[in-house]
Amino acid sequence: MSDIPALARGCAVLGTGGGGDVRTGSLAAVRAIREYGPVPLVNLADLPDDALVVPLSGIGAPTVSHEMIHSEDEPRRVAEEVERIFGRPPSAVMSSEIGGSNGVIPVAWAAQLGLPLLDADGMGRAFPEVQMVSMYVAGLPADLVIMSDVQGNVVTIRPVDGLWSERLARAVCVAAGSSALMADYVLTAAGARGAVIEGTVTYALEVGRATEGVPDPLGALQGRLGAARLVTGKLTDVERRTTGGFVRGTATVEGTGDDRGRTLTLELQNENLVAIEDGRPLAMVPDLITVVDTETAAAIQTEGLRYGQRVTVLAWPCDPLWRTPKGLETAGPRAFGYELDYVPVEELTAHV
Repeated sequence: MSDIPALARGCAVLGTGGGGDVRTGSLAAVRAIREYGPVPLVNLADLPDDALVVPLSGIGAPTVSHEMIHSEDEPRRVAEEVERIFGRPPSAVMSSEIGGSNGVIPVAWAAQLGLPLLDADGMGRAFPEVQMVSMYVAGLPADLVIMSDVQGNVVTIRPVDGLWSERLARAVCVAAGSSALMADYVLTAAGARGAVIEGTVTYALEVGRATEGVPDPLGALQGRLGAARLVTGKLTDVERRTTGGFVRGTATVEGTGDDRGRTLTLELQNENLVAIEDGRPLAMVPDLITVVDTETAAAIQTEGLRYGQRVTVLAWPCDPLWRTPKGLETAGPRAFGYELDYVPVEELTAHV
């Protein structure tokens, strides 16, 4: 339980603005551990080849998810459906995305189910769409999605591919009020090897601990991430709207101090997708872009952005998997509708 605050801080940073508010995930995790006991963290090597791993995540608009809290029955219903389909119960829970609340609340789901948590995820960050996971990039078939909502509905989808898994799951999510619990890519431990990003729970803990009790939290965080500082300044404009199960919009940061006279615009779709200055991108998906409080280095989710906040925008390289041709096709800037060819953040910020 003592690990939850650090895990939450790290997941908030890796969430790049999305993945849900870590406060709700933290409360759920602490409560579940108190009620059901601690959750073991296991590696893939600890599991037998035929062990079933269930990637779980909340799907929907972050602005809705922290108001419509997941019920304790949702993970149980999903686990029961997994057992019905596969003829045996799941052996471990995995976070589909280590970013935001979706990186923290799987601790609660694992505790409620009496299962260990796998030290891995499917993104190494947060992404807004169902097919944007390492399992899809690795070529695993996206032929099963199980969803449950607070009303008690359980929906099993058999999509023909990853793109259809997004379309169908998003439609179910919207019908459920733009928030639901989802298991996708239920896989064996053998199938997960090479298809998931390992060690990400441990990494999130390390990122969260980097700012504990240090005189310069921002510098410590930037150093731990190997991040470029895009701008330090004040939020002067935020435009958000919830539509189609996403939060979309823009945020504008006016530079202060050494950055006075500079203006950075962030394009949002649950997460921070592109950072632009004077019409020139400084960072873009799949690399990570996070807005943090300049004094505390605490990450600020997109739904928490407010006029007047003093912030710093950091950006750093994604997992190498996302820089492959299939990774860029899946979650590069053109996958989100931007007419941009991907350029690594370290090249874009070489002279910033």
